Amino acid sequence: MRDRDDSEPLDRTGDDRDSLERAMKDFVAARPQLFGIAYRMLGSAADAEDILQETWLRWQRADRSGIREPAAFLTTVTTRLAINSTQSARKRRETYVGPWLPEPVDTRADPQLGAERAEAVDLAVLLLLEKLNPRERAAYVLREAFDYPYERIAEILETGEPHTRQLVSRARKHLRAARREPVSDSAHRRLLETFLEAARTGTLTALEELLAEDVVSYADGGGMRGASRVPVAGRERVARYLAAFAPRFWPHSRVRWVEANGRPAVLVWREGHPVALLCADVSDRGIERLMWVMNPAKLAPYVAAVAD
Repeated sequence: MRDRDDSEPLDRTGDDRDSLERAMKDFVAARPQLFGIAYRMLGSAADAEDILQETWLRWQRADRSGIREPAAFLTTVTTRLAINSTQSARKRRETYVGPWLPEPVDTRADPQLGAERAEAVDLAVLLLLEKLNPRERAAYVLREAFDYPYERIAEILETGEPHTRQLVSRARKHLRAARREPVSDSAHRRLLETFLEAARTGTLTALEELLAEDVVSYADGGGMRGASRVPVAGRERVARYLAAFAPRFWPHSRVRWVEANGRPAVLVWREGHPVALLCADVSDRGIERLMWVMNPAKLAPYVAAVAD
């Protein structure tokens, strides 16, 4: 067996393979958190997966030898990509037909969706987060859901710590002003059960008793026939709207109780096909928001997830 000549190139195949395997392990370990950040930023599981795919490609191409904290690097890349994607997503939603709602996700296996706390995962909160600018939203998500220190958030957003605190503070104030404290899961389900009984019969008085005075009903059908193309607001208007479509919507339908975005929800089926996911935002005043996810592109992935 001859000695290797120093002028001969080293075979780096094994080292490269080991390096890629380590990179994959680091990425897989951080993936739940990365998805949780991207989903909370975009309100879309499909868009979040696109962000994670791009994050993985950048992680592969990066000089990983000098990166001491892979999770921190991956979080930074994911957050910045999500901020950029949020800006383009808003432009797409300007041409969306009818009300836009976040894409629901099944949270049974991971109620906190990769975070330290189950914050900013409720469908109603995600809808309200749409009113924030991308940097406010990122700062709020990282602080409230993932408990990141302000100094670290400032590094990710490439800004100062005082400004980061202001971003989080503005986001908190917006959410407090726009949403009342939600009830417990058990109270949420009880009220939703009562609502279903009233909605199926179309009983106006019963519906009005369950709705908050300034309730809003959103039906996200993506332009499909039968879904209201404008939000319906106000107790009397929403009650009349629900009573009017009851004879067309509820006969021959069956319901299944599910969990969506950390809250009890109702999956409605007709003739063997899912037609809507009903989610609600409930406070001590009653139902504050009704959110009907009817767009097949959003409904199908959720139904597939809860069927597993």
